[in-house]
Amino acid sequence: MDIAQLEKICQNVRKNIISMLTEAGSGHPGGSLSTVELVTALYFTQMKFDPKNPKSPDRDYFILSKGHACPVLYAVLNQLGCLESDKLCTLRKFGSCLQGHPASDKNIAGIEVSTGSLGYGLSIGVGTALGSMKDRLPNRTYVLMGDGEHQEGSVWEAVMAAGHFKLDNLCAIVDLNGLQIDGKTEDIMGITPIAEKYRAFRWNTVEIENGHDLKQVIGAFEQAKQFKGKPTAIIAKTVKGKGVSFMENMADWHGKTPTKELAEKAIKEIECRRING
Repeated sequence: MDIAQLEKICQNVRKNIISMLTEAGSGHPGGSLSTVELVTALYFTQMKFDPKNPKSPDRDYFILSKGHACPVLYAVLNQLGCLESDKLCTLRKFGSCLQGHPASDKNIAGIEVSTGSLGYGLSIGVGTALGSMKDRLPNRTYVLMGDGEHQEGSVWEAVMAAGHFKLDNLCAIVDLNGLQIDGKTEDIMGITPIAEKYRAFRWNTVEIENGHDLKQVIGAFEQAKQFKGKPTAIIAKTVKGKGVSFMENMADWHGKTPTKELAEKAIKEIECRRING
């Protein structure tokens, strides 16, 4: 699949994120939009994942630790054919399989575990990767985390364990958009220098200057797969609310949804903009 095709998929994913959140009237657009290229590139170019056989024993695992960004995962699974389009508009509605955080008991292909309490996704990923390594299985595990999530101590316990066990089948992806619900991450509880911290815990680190440039993202994932003897952390600089001008770099859009009028404006922008920079 070439970059142009991937960019089109990213465009569709962004439009669906806006549409489903507007219909729900609640949710998290900012951190969903910032991860579109990361999740799209992962599923469409990297992971061993067969939408027709999602429980294949040789599949790779994806854990969305920042579970509040589940609209991006639902939208990507829709593009893969795992989730019907008419279900997207049921996000967060009573009885829907599309909960406000990923729920593994809803039988959605591609959702391995329930997540949402920040700080635990990497611990789950460490257990998954360690199990695969002990059983000598080829599965890789990918965990997507937020930068604000790194203020949780449990993250660093998992980082330490992964380095100790040399889990080179584990890849952590950090959505470094610099904002969380209350403002700038560095103002609330600084996490820098984050790459150096991972290195100190015996991780290989790959830093991406532009987490919306698909070539950079794919290159980072390729480096992670090739590196042996250590887990890899991909530190991707992103823009919260990427693709919608009035949401970009605005903490206010962490957890509120647009009106129908603003949603129409956002979708028009997404359709007109080419996002790779």
